[in-house]
Amino acid sequence: MGNIEITHSDTHVTALSFVDDMANRTPSEHPLVKQTQAQLLEYFEGKREKFQLPINPEGTEFQKKVWLLLLKIPFGRTLSYLKLSQMSGNIKAIRAIAAAVGKNPILILIPCHRIIGSNGQMIGYSGGIPRKKSLLELEQKNPQKSLF
Repeated sequence: MGNIEITHSDTHVTALSFVDDMANRTPSEHPLVKQTQAQLLEYFEGKREKFQLPINPEGTEFQKKVWLLLLKIPFGRTLSYLKLSQMSGNIKAIRAIAAAVGKNPILILIPCHRIIGSNGQMIGYSGGIPRKKSLLELEQKNPQKSLF
């Protein structure tokens, strides 16, 4: 997957992104960073399906509404941009919704990687399509167990 940079305030994760070069970055010892690292490790080991971290993504009210919808997509499942726009109650806003998905600042924790094209095609992931594919494969290997 590569390196992950965690950005935070005193109380919330504000961004999570993939970075190629960590050379000029100073690791944070903040407890929230340690907690985020631990939960991400559990996720990548197949031991965590939901994150329990305080998040506060910066964006417009519209973007935040879209990101809340992303949080409703179950682990191991995917949804098309069209279905996401239907969930929003405004199918005509599909382009604006796709743009909001692309602006998600907290990758993985807000699972924008679970959004795919209507034909099942891997499209649109700011972390790169190979990473998107890897995240989806990880979740498919550890599908969410049914409660019923």
